[in-house]
Amino acid sequence: MPRRSPYTKVKKTNRIQVDHVKGMGDVVFRGFDCLNADCQEFMFVRETELGEPFEVECSGCGTVMRSGEDFKYYDYDLEVRGETIESGSFTILVDDYVNEAAEYKYCIICSTLKPLEAFGRHRARMSGRQGECRLCKTVYNSIKNQTRTTDQHREASQRRRLYLDLSESPRIESEVIYERFGYKCFNCDKDLGQVESESERPLDHTLPASLLWPLTTDNATLLCRDCNGEKSGKWPGEFYDDPQLRRLAGMTGIPVSVLSGEPHFNPEALERLQDPDFVNAIVEKYASRFDDLISLRNRVLAKTSLDFFRTTDRISPTWTRQADELRNAAS
Repeated sequence: MPRRSPYTKVKKTNRIQVDHVKGMGDVVFRGFDCLNADCQEFMFVRETELGEPFEVECSGCGTVMRSGEDFKYYDYDLEVRGETIESGSFTILVDDYVNEAAEYKYCIICSTLKPLEAFGRHRARMSGRQGECRLCKTVYNSIKNQTRTTDQHREASQRRRLYLDLSESPRIESEVIYERFGYKCFNCDKDLGQVESESERPLDHTLPASLLWPLTTDNATLLCRDCNGEKSGKWPGEFYDDPQLRRLAGMTGIPVSVLSGEPHFNPEALERLQDPDFVNAIVEKYASRFDDLISLRNRVLAKTSLDFFRTTDRISPTWTRQADELRNAAS
């Protein structure tokens, strides 16, 4: 079986690397103004230094901010019909002030400190975010995607069609989905109301197509192009945070337990793969794409112990042997 040509590798030279950013790709900072009203210093403090208790000294004026303390801004009298019924001080607790401060981290490409929201999600990393910011990721992808040949784009499209056939995805009503999400990207809240190109406001398989889950009017998620690229086949729990998962459950009808649980194949699709007539029809339709069928067979077999090549007697043992050889080589 012929292998697909690998995508071209982006070889980097003359790369700018800043010493103070090395090893900082997953270090998260809190950024906030010094609480001394006469000081204009904006401070960045590592989250790991803000445990209980914490003490932060401003490098600009020397003011020390300690957990458990507060800062007074003014005294007040609460009056009712000219009579003072309460007197006190307006204070801000240092803990509350620091805890609500925005989070930042360095981009490993442009070496700038940016708000955490400027980075795509990546739950496997300590920071829960990508190493590179969205801007750098977009520029990199614009370079990388040029290396995909027309044949490779066609292969990806045909593979998606195979997954859609196996999941039995119906026709969808895009406008219904756009309206449900308020014409905004679910992940970053980008306004997509004036976007005309469907590629700029893609409808995401909330549960991955590669695991044979269908895309329907009820369960699709509206994302912007960048966020859709970042999610790219991830299970929802690997991409969204807990509040987002709860909100997504309400908007898609998919239980939170499924969205936040372990990735798994669509049970209904697996049931169809045990139907000889269904498998025969799929094999006949995608006979020219047997490499994709073999890849899918091996993934399903590894995850579920179901070998749909044995569902029917119309698949040559030659294909099964090749699939087994690839599976054994990968293990």
